Amino acid sequence: MFHALGSALAGLVPPAAAIVLFTLTVRLLVHPLTRAAVRAEKAKSALAPQVEVLRKKHGKDLVKLQEATAELYRDSGTSLFAGFLPMLVQAPFFMIMYRLVTTPNPLLDGTLFGAPLGTRWYGSYQHTPVFLGVCALIALVAYGTFRWQAMTAERNGTPQVPLARVLRFLPFGTVLMAAVLPLAAGVYLLTTTSWTLLERAWLHRAAAHPPRAGAGARTRTT
Repeated sequence: MFHALGSALAGLVPPAAAIVLFTLTVRLLVHPLTRAAVRAEKAKSALAPQVEVLRKKHGKDLVKLQEATAELYRDSGTSLFAGFLPMLVQAPFFMIMYRLVTTPNPLLDGTLFGAPLGTRWYGSYQHTPVFLGVCALIALVAYGTFRWQAMTAERNGTPQVPLARVLRFLPFGTVLMAAVLPLAAGVYLLTTTSWTLLERAWLHRAAAHPPRAGAGARTRTT
């Protein structure tokens, strides 16, 4: 399957460009699911202050806290696990992309600035400038994601629990992955993480600044 898919993509455009375009196509197809996940995240963020009040009130009674929290989410029309289902549905698409850039196929026979897409930097350290360039760009995107998550949590008043702080550093793990996986995987990681950062920032901004009712009508009348 992956050999046939890689062969088909490699026959359309240069392999590196094929990875970028196919990644963007897949991310565009799952965009509606991402929108649903972001809406769920916004709904839970809006309830965060009330959840914190319940935590202080029932902190010593975990059963009561769980019941009160579930009731709060139920009354608001959302769920404590809202947003998880869209992300689970997206998982198969990302697994396909991962296998495509790590399983031998004609797509990995191409090169990026002279470096074969099927080679790995870790261990041989061949084509170091190309790998360092890709890793540096991924690190830049990871830092942007880290800063955006911190500012979003501060703006929404999300409680700064220790686990949440640790999870913010996960984007930097993509740099390590790019260092040990084939170069094609680095191209994929750079593309998909860049899309994620821009997509999330745009969706959260759109949710924070919804269009005003009647604005279009006023524009047309003027």
